[in-house]
Amino acid sequence: MKTFRCHCGNTIYFENNRCLACGRALGFLPDVLVLSAFEPGGEGDAVFALAPEAGGRLYRPCRNYTDQEVCNWLVLEADPQPFCPSCRLNRVIPNLDTPGNRRLWYRVETAKRRLLYTLFSLRLPIVGQDRDPHTGLAFSFLEDPGPAAEFIDPVSRHRVLTGHDRGLITINLAEADDPARELMRERMNELYRTLLGHFRHESGHYYWERLVRDTPLLGPWRELFGDERADYARALERHYGQGPPPGWEREHISAYASAHPWEDWAETWAHYLHITDTLETAHDYGLNVDGRAVLPTGPGEPYFGALMADWSHLTDMMNALNRSMGLPDAYPFFLSDTATRKLAFVHDLIASCAPEGPRAPIRSAAGP
Repeated sequence: MKTFRCHCGNTIYFENNRCLACGRALGFLPDVLVLSAFEPGGEGDAVFALAPEAGGRLYRPCRNYTDQEVCNWLVLEADPQPFCPSCRLNRVIPNLDTPGNRRLWYRVETAKRRLLYTLFSLRLPIVGQDRDPHTGLAFSFLEDPGPAAEFIDPVSRHRVLTGHDRGLITINLAEADDPARELMRERMNELYRTLLGHFRHESGHYYWERLVRDTPLLGPWRELFGDERADYARALERHYGQGPPPGWEREHISAYASAHPWEDWAETWAHYLHITDTLETAHDYGLNVDGRAVLPTGPGEPYFGALMADWSHLTDMMNALNRSMGLPDAYPFFLSDTATRKLAFVHDLIASCAPEGPRAPIRSAAGP
């Protein structure tokens, strides 16, 4: 993730909605991936984005910016949609009459926008359900009626599972509550569990259906990840009942990745997004490795070996810094040769599907 500059020259950050130096309102421009100060302009709620990348275009704040204060994205003024390209993907939002839900929803939306920023940056295709009602991307944020850690749906009384089904990504709202999420992490014996990590993992399932299934890549994919036709429910039951097989570290990026080829893929995909976003941040802050800048990442970047070497150096440093502060390792994972080959598959797939030309936001039937 990059940092940005306000019109006044102050450093501003992706989640900001106001510059603390000059007081101007801020909004993210998803068509050019820039956080910009803006001022009133045009008619009605139209605003003028001051960033040079905006090219003089008029925008307006997303409805969830003005009405709910859970978003800081802008919409092109010519776009008939009232919501930004992130918020228009929502199918179900939390019940805002429940105390505390707005705060948790804000956290969920913040993580979702970080995911979308990376997907836009990598020029990955995103098709909403208005364009593809059956398998288009959408999000539902469901909540529990009782203690957050129970993860019980208020209607069906069954567990609400964070997951993916034919384009729909469901996030349990309890994942946005730090104590509840940490409790689940401990109960499931996980090294790492974050809200953003859930979004990245579930997006991997979405892109498997978009980019791998029913394509010539399925054969090579199976050679690396295994045969996804293995009984999924039985595989998960075995994983949660018996734990990962001995020596899983030699083949998989995480213990959960050993449960089933689909989960191996989703975990690997999520880690690739962890890597690209963190390396972009390091590059933006001017970090050096062996006397040179950390390799920037982007669509079509061919230097996978150098990227992974930089990641190894960077994670060594991050983990050492965390230990100096008495904190757990920031990246508590070992990348075996097999796990690295799987990451290379993800890298090459993303590079091959990135279109030429300017970055494009979500393709929406109702969009401009």
